Amino acid sequence: MKKSLAVLAVLTAFVFISCATTAEEEMMKPSIAEIASGDERFETLVAALDAAGLVETLSGEGAFTVFAPTDDAFAKLPEGTVEALLEDIPTLTDILLYHVVDGVVMAEDVVNISSATALNEKEFMVKVDMGKVYINEAQVIITDIEASNGVIHVIDSVILPPM
Repeated sequence: MKKSLAVLAVLTAFVFISCATTAEEEMMKPSIAEIASGDERFETLVAALDAAGLVETLSGEGAFTVFAPTDDAFAKLPEGTVEALLEDIPTLTDILLYHVVDGVVMAEDVVNISSATALNEKEFMVKVDMGKVYINEAQVIITDIEASNGVIHVIDSVILPPM
């Protein structure tokens, strides 16, 4: 009996320590905004988030899934578009929020849905074609970059909300 209680105590301590370690590891992860700010592929995205006042949102608590366009994705837009958007904050904010979903959606879950509603309350399509995942017409090129407040999936194009 004493041996069983000792084993139970050790197992309980192990489970408690494991849970505490997982929570500590989660707290040590950078936020979505910190990850983007520290990655040179997202300089345009970070500038846009800053202009729209969304850095604090993506730094804070919450659970978000961000479909993050790279600088190359922004470069695909017609010349002058990024500059114009930086002057039109309501439109910029709407476009940026179209790239964010409430809650964490990992890659293994994205492939099981056909659409989602973004934070701007507009729907986008999700499709899998020949093993590749697309958000509207943007291809997901990197998945599951975990942050303390969600996950980032990198996309190769900026997605635009329906008018």
